Amino acid sequence: MKHYSKWNIAAKILLIIAGICWGLIGVFDFELVGAIFGEMSALTRIIYVVFGLAALFKIALWFKKSRK
Repeated sequence: MKHYSKWNIAAKILLIIAGICWGLIGVFDFELVGAIFGEMSALTRIIYVVFGLAALFKIALWFKKSRK
């Protein structure tokens, strides 16, 4: 069984949530984060930045594993 760090698990969860949010935008033109926290409010922007950081973290891990 693989051991995943807390950061890795958190990034996976955030990316799943982000994927669902993008799916809702694509299929229903419904922005879930904006509906909950307000359209482009400061909190909405922070959430999108966290989604982006999670993606960058997973990309960095992917490149690190591909070099082994």
